[in-house]
Amino acid sequence: MSDFFRQYQLTFNQLLGALVITDNAGNKIEHDEGFDRLCTLSARIKKYGATQYFCGNGASSAIASHMAIDWSKNGKVSTRVFTDAALLSAVVNDLGAEHMYSAPLAYYARPGDILVTISSSGNSENIIHVIHKARDLGLDVITFSGLKPDNQSRGLGDLNFYIPAKTYGMVECAHQVLMHVWLDKYMGINIWDRDGYQNMRQDHYQS
Repeated sequence: MSDFFRQYQLTFNQLLGALVITDNAGNKIEHDEGFDRLCTLSARIKKYGATQYFCGNGASSAIASHMAIDWSKNGKVSTRVFTDAALLSAVVNDLGAEHMYSAPLAYYARPGDILVTISSSGNSENIIHVIHKARDLGLDVITFSGLKPDNQSRGLGDLNFYIPAKTYGMVECAHQVLMHVWLDKYMGINIWDRDGYQNMRQDHYQS
């Protein structure tokens, strides 16, 4: 297929535009309002010295780790992931893989923290477990999901970001973009208004 890249580009752009954001009652939220709410949560986290916890599996785990670094280093907002090999292997061995995130969350989370889950299918057992644990602990929950519209995690968050794609690659790429939209909006980075190139060694952000 000679126009494969063009079709991929068009499809990806369409899927980003088709993002559906809902609250915990299933009410749809406009895109900008949804990201405004995310930024408000992150501002609260910073103000009160709380923590954002990101969880995901496979590629979604890589996205979680990437964004935890960017939020902590660039956004100056405390953000953690549970990717330490000793921690995960101990929890999986002793408690079972379904508790690989819910158990560490119970160990470390405090009132006022938030949980962010990233799951392409929205149905991973360990992700559903950590969401329920966050609820038990009184945390706000943000979910990012895709594939089937009736996936489990999509209905469990205070804010739910759903990409209506049918392939993992599209969902994963879209989730990475959405994560950067959130952080860039929080930090006030508008590429469309920028003259110079970003230099992480020189730029200093006050957020």
